[in-house]
Amino acid sequence: MGRVNRAIDLLEKGLPVFTTGTKELTYANGKRMAQTWADYLTVDLEHATFDLAGLDAFMRGLVDGGPTPTGHRTPAVIVVVPATGASVEEVRANAWMFKQVLARGVHGILLAHAESPEAVRAFVEACRYPFHTAGVGRRGNGGQETAAAVWGVSVEEYLERAEPWPLAPQGEVLLGVKIETRRALPQAEAIAQVPGLAFAEWGPGDMGMSFGYRDRHDPPYPPEMVEARNRVFAACRSAGLAFLEAATPETVEEKIREGVRILACRSPETAERGREVGRSLMRG
Repeated sequence: MGRVNRAIDLLEKGLPVFTTGTKELTYANGKRMAQTWADYLTVDLEHATFDLAGLDAFMRGLVDGGPTPTGHRTPAVIVVVPATGASVEEVRANAWMFKQVLARGVHGILLAHAESPEAVRAFVEACRYPFHTAGVGRRGNGGQETAAAVWGVSVEEYLERAEPWPLAPQGEVLLGVKIETRRALPQAEAIAQVPGLAFAEWGPGDMGMSFGYRDRHDPPYPPEMVEARNRVFAACRSAGLAFLEAATPETVEEKIREGVRILACRSPETAERGREVGRSLMRG
């Protein structure tokens, strides 16, 4: 059987990945978005209502609306949860959120406000089963049946493949972090080196606020924010992580040529242009 997670398939091939977001967690929206142009869907539960019943319905809608245009059972779904990576204590206290969303059959989690490597290690541990020998896990028994049904695999196969890639080559789970505050910057390199992560971003909105700006989510950025972005990007390159950043039809080519691997965009035109660039670079 091929990859469950379309995004991992592309990353393994060195091709850019395109994501778009949704906050509408309904069965009907899941059926609609099953035919999305995006490689994965970002579900924002950090700022929207933490609606697990809605997430469950959305995932069932994706299954019933599939397969996707690329032949996958569903688009990959990465969830941003309200819990943050400010400390080990916060991660451990809120680990139930990771377990709950993974049990709905999602394909990864993006952790906001990652501020220390210790907290990020605790995050990775919370998302892994303890029987794997490559590292300590804290995810418990009980949710695998629901998740396996969404993935379209047996429970036994789900337990084998519900591991973070690329730490586990057979893994289908993408774990990422937002290194998005001044507090996190001194730890950026150490955070990016935590085993189990696949990608990271610099979160310009929150990074700007940490520097005292009310709204600097979009460019042009002041020099200290440019420096912060470049430091997180360099940390990702050094650690072999994919760097995530927003793109438009006007900026997507420059970003891909710079090395941005995951591109958040609002339009299929951005993805179409970016895929052309990615294929061109692959051909040399």
